Amino acid sequence: EWEKARRQETADLERRRREEDEEEVRLALEYRRIGSSLKNYPQEEVNKARRLVANLIKSGEEIEEMIVEAGDNEELTPLLLLVIKSRLELARQDDEREAVEALDLLHRRVEYEIMKRQASPSMRLLNELLNLHDGTDDTEWLRKARHRMLKAFPPEHAFTILAPRGFDLSSHHGPIDAPVEGDDDDVLLRIDFIREVNQLVKEVEAQIHSHEVEDLDTDAVALRLRLEDKKRNLQYVKDLLEVAIALKW
Repeated sequence: EWEKARRQETADLERRRREEDEEEVRLALEYRRIGSSLKNYPQEEVNKARRLVANLIKSGEEIEEMIVEAGDNEELTPLLLLVIKSRLELARQDDEREAVEALDLLHRRVEYEIMKRQASPSMRLLNELLNLHDGTDDTEWLRKARHRMLKAFPPEHAFTILAPRGFDLSSHHGPIDAPVEGDDDDVLLRIDFIREVNQLVKEVEAQIHSHEVEDLDTDAVALRLRLEDKKRNLQYVKDLLEVAIALKW
C-alpha cells in the first residue's frame, strides 16, 4: 500500500510538472502572437495606446470615469485591448498574481465598454438582463427579467402599435398627427429582440460545436473550461429567449 501511494504521488507530481511546462509554453506562444499582432499597427498608435493603458492602471478610483471618457474620445479600440492583453500575458509569465488580476479586470471592463457602445438595442437589453442574475436564484432572476422586458417592449396588440401617442384606445379619441421621422428609432420590438437573440444562440452553438469536434491539444483543460463557461452562459441566454417568446401583456 505504501509503495502504491508513493507511485501515485510521483505520478501526480510528474503530471503537475508537465502541466506547468505546457502552460509556460502556451503563455510564451501567446505573448509572441500578441507581439506579432502589434507590429501590424503604426508604432505611434501603439505608443499612444500604451500611454492610455498606463494612465488607466494608475487612475485608481477614477478608472470608470477615464474609461467612459476614452470611449467618448473613440480611444477604446481593438489595439487598446491588444496592448492590455500583452501586459497581461507578460504578468502571467512573471507570475505576478496581483498584476494579472488587475489587468484581467481592466481588459474585461474595456472590452465590455467597447461592446456596449457597438451593440444593437437588442444586445444592450440582453446584456442588461444577464446582469440581473446574482448567480443564485434562477427563478427570481427570470421573474425580474420578465418584468424588465414588459417595460422595454411596447405592447404588441395591433391598435396599440398603430395608434399614435396620446390616442385613447377605449374612446377612440385623441390627436392623429403625422409621425415624426426618427421619433421611434429607440423603440425595441419584442420580435426584433427574439430574432437577434435567436441568431446569437445559433452562432454560439456553432462555435461550441466546432471546438468540441476538433482535436484537443496541450491546452485541452483550459479549452474545456472555456467551453463549459460558454455553455452555461448560452443556457442563460436561451432561458431569456424563452421568456421573451412567451411574454404576455
